[in-house]
Amino acid sequence: MENLHIVFWLFKDISWCIILKPLGILMIFPTLIISIVIAWRTRALMSELCHNLAITFWITANSYWMISEFFAFDEKMIWGGISYKQLTLVPFLLGMFILMYYYLYWRPRHLDVIETM
Repeated sequence: MENLHIVFWLFKDISWCIILKPLGILMIFPTLIISIVIAWRTRALMSELCHNLAITFWITANSYWMISEFFAFDEKMIWGGISYKQLTLVPFLLGMFILMYYYLYWRPRHLDVIETM
């Protein structure tokens, strides 16, 4: 499933590069759904869960960014100097905060925990 996930992700990003809107938008769904399934399946292992959630947020941000460019609202301003494209920071930062939680808080307090698949 992880390998198929990468194939969908690549199709999505290649579609973005060549501005093939229908395929790019279509590929969001399997890419995002599979990343959520992978995160769910690895929920018993904190390391895997945190990394897979970060990937899910990354795909979410990446997909929103792609859509904002496809429909030319990426440079429009929402408020002050903040553009719609900059909203991608929300899911990107959520993913970063999850990884920071894991590496700075959870992992140092659980050094004795051995996680295996």
